[in-house]
Amino acid sequence: MRDKNQYKRILAIFICFLIIPLGVLLIWSFSKNWSWPNVFPSKFGLRGWEYFFDSSSNSINILFFSICLSLVVTFFTLIITIPAAKALSFYEFKGKKIIELLIYAPIIVPPVAVAMGIHFQFIKIGLANTFIGVVLVHIIPCIPYSVRILKSVFELMGRNIEEEALDLGANRLQCYIYITLPLILPGVLSAGSIVFIVSFSQYFLTFLIGGGRVVTFSMLMFPFIQSGDRMIASVYSIVFIVTTVVVLFIVEKMTYKFYRDVKRWYL
Repeated sequence: MRDKNQYKRILAIFICFLIIPLGVLLIWSFSKNWSWPNVFPSKFGLRGWEYFFDSSSNSINILFFSICLSLVVTFFTLIITIPAAKALSFYEFKGKKIIELLIYAPIIVPPVAVAMGIHFQFIKIGLANTFIGVVLVHIIPCIPYSVRILKSVFELMGRNIEEEALDLGANRLQCYIYITLPLILPGVLSAGSIVFIVSFSQYFLTFLIGGGRVVTFSMLMFPFIQSGDRMIASVYSIVFIVTTVVVLFIVEKMTYKFYRDVKRWYL
């Protein structure tokens, strides 16, 4: 009983640390003036929300564009990382450690250190200031996260089930579609959600490679944060958080539906 009460206290403290900053952010989105030492704002207004929904700001269109761009990045990242994670999990080959190090390099090496070189090469081949160029540069920092999650999924799954299917007469394609993919699907959804968030939050790489022609939601949000306009910055931050939470909620529902369908199939 004592352990249970202690767990509830820890959970309550954690929720407070999570909710209080979000509450402050929400209040700031309606605050005209909130100066020290006032506990609450002295004036409220809707300037931030009016600006966000104003057609001249183009915020909603850019938000949906950013979601589509991040979904494209997620799709191609998963196509690349699923076979890569499987190879790193199941096979031993020469240079495996070096390849793993190179895959995780985007996490280790700061993006600023390599972004200028990427930009120079993209200018030479005509990918700078294009949608495709932004998608490609977003894939680079997303790959390590996806490989790390999917590698753990493949290691937990093991090779025995696939080998048994092959021994029973299934070909490689049938084995992948009917066995491997359903088993790793929850992990794929989890990796996809992380990739989406990483891509959706990219600012510097988008600004550099997009050249101001490819504008994403983070590019709208960060200038308001840097300029000190806390009302509009709070509005954009709330929309950003809500968008990512909605994506995670959809992923959770899809995972739950998958497990429910599998349970019914076995029963």
